[in-house]
Amino acid sequence: MGMNSQYDAFTGKGRKRRHQAMSEINVTPFVDVMLVLLIVFMVTAPLLTVGVPLELPETKSKAIQGNDEPLVISVDQQGRVFLEDLEIGLEGLVDKLAAVTGAKKDQRIFVRGDKDVNYGRVLQVMGEIHDAGYTRVAMVSAGLPKEKSDN
Repeated sequence: MGMNSQYDAFTGKGRKRRHQAMSEINVTPFVDVMLVLLIVFMVTAPLLTVGVPLELPETKSKAIQGNDEPLVISVDQQGRVFLEDLEIGLEGLVDKLAAVTGAKKDQRIFVRGDKDVNYGRVLQVMGEIHDAGYTRVAMVSAGLPKEKSDN
């Protein structure tokens, strides 16, 4: 009988009970971490836009829809040219575009011009892009001003 009781200590029931206690995972810390990450991403997402501060002109045109992420070229009030948020000269623009797009000529390119910049300067930038063979070029505006859009 002594042998039986020793044998019973090592049966599946004893082991099963021990594994059951170990298999209960506490998900509360995981949920807490996910919620904190969600809040961090919600706060930082609006800050990930292009970093060149411009005052865009207002127009009635509709927003352009598309699947691929466009490249953004900005012309600030002083006429300086930026690719995304990196300042480059007009003469180096085509070379940089070719390097960034991998010479893919159907890449969407948005040109943002400050409303006080010389119109000719923005056309110069767009002309350089067109001459390089990029066909999908669009200008970006701020949309309608708030008080006019209510009418």
